[in-house]
Amino acid sequence: MTNSIQPRHPTGTREEWLAARLKLLAAEKELTRLGDGLAQQRQALPWVRIDKEYRFDTEEGGASLADLFRGRSQLLVYHFMFGPDYGAGCPSCSMIADGFDGFVVHLANHDVTLCAVSRAPLAKLQQYRRRMGWSFPWASSYGTDFNFDFNIAVTEAQQRAGGTEYNYRRAAHPLDGASAPPPVAQFAASCGTDVETYRRDRPGMSAFVLEDGVVHHTYSTYARGLDGLWGAYQWLDRAPRGRNEKGPWWRRHDEYGPR
Repeated sequence: MTNSIQPRHPTGTREEWLAARLKLLAAEKELTRLGDGLAQQRQALPWVRIDKEYRFDTEEGGASLADLFRGRSQLLVYHFMFGPDYGAGCPSCSMIADGFDGFVVHLANHDVTLCAVSRAPLAKLQQYRRRMGWSFPWASSYGTDFNFDFNIAVTEAQQRAGGTEYNYRRAAHPLDGASAPPPVAQFAASCGTDVETYRRDRPGMSAFVLEDGVVHHTYSTYARGLDGLWGAYQWLDRAPRGRNEKGPWWRRHDEYGPR
């Protein structure tokens, strides 16, 4: 007698599939309309003038925040988790950044500069960028207040006190406190540092505009707000089994085994 394995997922006829797909299409269109509305709300946020002088190290030399625009009027900054004492960039940030080179040229030709910013010294960033094969702009904010002012880095004193602000809330966060979830410890080890050092940096992105010689902050997002920028997940959300994960499964692209 032959044992047959029954599929766990329901099957159906093409007609049944089409009926379900059309129902899903209506929901997808509604989500698209909601997304359009959210984009308009982002663009309608009041601009906040930045008068503080920030300095960065770039491959072209020292730079101000205005210099990071590279002659354009809009700047998108990805706050890449790479602290001064890391030996390598965060694996999650690295997976997101794998998509940057493909569209940075398109943004540049639409008056938008995309630049990553991290607290690690420039030499570390450049070495890691070479390892990853990237070419997008990456500036170092080493020794400055930039990352702290935009709530994507905390000091040792703030870390000990706990309840730091992240994602517009001042509350306990997985990166605060004495214990860390296993993925945090795993990522810290992969970055060549300890858990406490690793979690003093956090991911996010910020948008800025340069108008009449003045830089304004227009938008920032953190945590799951970065999902839309994580290109691989947008593909997985359309795959038959979706994200299909029980924990972090990804690696830096040069750390996977042969396929």
